[in-house]
Amino acid sequence: MKFLVCISKAPDTTSKIEFTDGDTKFNEAGVQYIVNPYDEWYALVRALELKESLGGSVTTITVGEVGDESIIRKALAIGADNAVRVNAEANDAYFTAFQIAEYAKANGFDIVFTGKETINYNGSQVGGMVAEMLNQPFVSLASKLELNGGAATINREMTGGVEVVEVNTPFVVSSAKGMAEQRIPNMRGIMAARTKPLEVIEPAACEDLTSFATYSLPEAKSACKYVEADNIAELVNLLHTEAKVI
Repeated sequence: MKFLVCISKAPDTTSKIEFTDGDTKFNEAGVQYIVNPYDEWYALVRALELKESLGGSVTTITVGEVGDESIIRKALAIGADNAVRVNAEANDAYFTAFQIAEYAKANGFDIVFTGKETINYNGSQVGGMVAEMLNQPFVSLASKLELNGGAATINREMTGGVEVVEVNTPFVVSSAKGMAEQRIPNMRGIMAARTKPLEVIEPAACEDLTSFATYSLPEAKSACKYVEADNIAELVNLLHTEAKVI
């Protein structure tokens, strides 16, 4: 079977976030980028597990510029067979989805995997858009996926329980916690990744439908106030006058 895994970059969670150009651009200076964890830990690893048990191939696709190739190589080191980079900046979810769908149409994959979201924008848009463009079923927030021939059984966690759905290939699925366990690339995989194919293709014509108007940082958290255990009156006063309801 042929599996396509969508790989995106995200800033390391310890990175200091700043904005430039009148708060209209994210300042990338000094930021360490990583593979988006939902793409790496769950989507990619589950695709690799299916390949190992059923045979086939795992291809990753990234919409990004040459600086993104380090995160692509990590995906190859974990075990992907080959990678594709669409040579464009991924500023718009529709544009990104369109590029992925165009490649998938031309190459015929059984399953397209995405992470449930990226940890920087948390949009959860690309997977559903890709499925619509491919005219294929879309299952979101999958926590378990088993294949039997051309049929898949997928678990989705929901409030108070688990929803189980069945779908035939080809389809698109977004992967959440529980789908697989994180893999750490070993030295053999890291060395092999240097020679694995990384194809660079130019983007298909597609208009960006959105643009960033402004970024802003959340308000700084106020300092904690401590109240003596026996000073109930002060605690009640603070709850009435200063506490914020979220």
